[in-house]
Amino acid sequence: MTDPPVALPAEAPGPRRLDPRTILVRALPGLPSAIFAVPVVLTAVRGGASTVAVVGTILTLILGVIVGVSWLRWSRFTYEVRPDQLLISQGLFQRTRRSIPVERIQDVSINRTLLARLIGLAEVRIETGGGDKDEGRLDSVSLAEAHRLRALLRGLGRGEATESSVETADHDLSEPVLYRLGVARLLYFGVFNFSLLWIAAILAAGQYAGQGLGLDWERWSEVLGLVEREVAARASLGLFLGVTGSVLALGLLAGVGRTILRFYDFRLSFAEGRFRYSRGLLTRAEIVVAQRQIQLGLVERGGLSGRLGWCAFKVQTLGGSDHVSGRQELVPFARPWQIEPLVALAGLPPFEPAGLTRVSGWHTERGLIGFVAVPAVVLVGAALMTPLVGLLGVFLLVPLIVALSRQRCHRYGLAETSLQVTRGVLKQRDWTVPFGNIQSVTLRRGPLQRAMGIASVRIDTAGGSGLNGPHIHDLEAGRARALVAALIECVDRARAGPE
Repeated sequence: MTDPPVALPAEAPGPRRLDPRTILVRALPGLPSAIFAVPVVLTAVRGGASTVAVVGTILTLILGVIVGVSWLRWSRFTYEVRPDQLLISQGLFQRTRRSIPVERIQDVSINRTLLARLIGLAEVRIETGGGDKDEGRLDSVSLAEAHRLRALLRGLGRGEATESSVETADHDLSEPVLYRLGVARLLYFGVFNFSLLWIAAILAAGQYAGQGLGLDWERWSEVLGLVEREVAARASLGLFLGVTGSVLALGLLAGVGRTILRFYDFRLSFAEGRFRYSRGLLTRAEIVVAQRQIQLGLVERGGLSGRLGWCAFKVQTLGGSDHVSGRQELVPFARPWQIEPLVALAGLPPFEPAGLTRVSGWHTERGLIGFVAVPAVVLVGAALMTPLVGLLGVFLLVPLIVALSRQRCHRYGLAETSLQVTRGVLKQRDWTVPFGNIQSVTLRRGPLQRAMGIASVRIDTAGGSGLNGPHIHDLEAGRARALVAALIECVDRARAGPE
């Protein structure tokens, strides 16, 4: 549901503090420590006549310290918008003062957790070209102030900041919605996000509860061992299928639930050279991506969903993102015909798979060594000590298929204005990187690659991070050097502009 327009206050000169409710928001994460202190206090004063008074006094002191520290942090944090920069000052003992020039501000995003939405607060994140997501962050301001800041900083960046522009620049409800993830498609999307993370969550919660509440896990281990022996004595095919089905059903529910929490009411719109998308059930995020920020495009297809005709469209931006890859997901689950116009709207050329060249056949051999041979040696060594471990060898079939298919799925090519790379067996990724956005081209050769006479070409763009980039692996050394030279020439020509 879209938030209604809000009245934006006039700009007041001088530094400002965050909303006073920030004190409460920052204090809440420390409250569990006070709760878990109760068993410790009760143990220390066991048998005393003034147990309740002692517990109350200690809890009051703990809560006072938590709230006091939150107040100090709030009082020592200020921000100020000047005509040429945004100033952020913070710190209790060591004061820091950040100055962000307005010309570096790419855009401003608003993020709202469930608690923030309940009490009318929002988090403002300043997107810059440095890729540092924490360079400019105001974690708790009023919703009206968040929209005022976004409109003001955008206007300063364009040299158009006036009182009227701040009043009207935001909440343009006339922006056409380019893509919306409906309920039926959202649930279908969740089916492909099967997850067994709930098992890890239960184990982690149990371990935390055991440490905090002093549970006797040795006793519970004995009970579980007894249950395991009883189950083994009555084991049957029906029991195995029932347990397996229950695990798969819970994994399916976990995937659907996680998808709903993250992508509920996903909407994408475009206006004035900016994509704007909002998503989330509990935490509602509203993120803006300026077209001029986009460095590359990525179309991603899952192993099963991709074969059924579904894909996602992501872009690499100057400011990066919270995701480890630094990418923004403009469309999470759509048909190719829905993504094609968005690629053009992002200023990217179309992906042309027909003219791409395969990498060296050594790419398959390297995969067989790394994905199959090495795990097989480890498995054989473990099986010599525990023969039953050898049964896990059946799981090597998947990496074997992946290794044998790697070369067929990894291709590259130089189009008229961009580098295009496709890679991936279980998950296929198609990159389109305009030549003018390539920051560096690196030739790399590991020991095994040197022995095989091959090399990899790493492509880096601004705001990117992680290993999963548009890199080209395992080319013959001579072809790799020729590709690097051709890429450098294309980059220089693109940056020089038309003659």
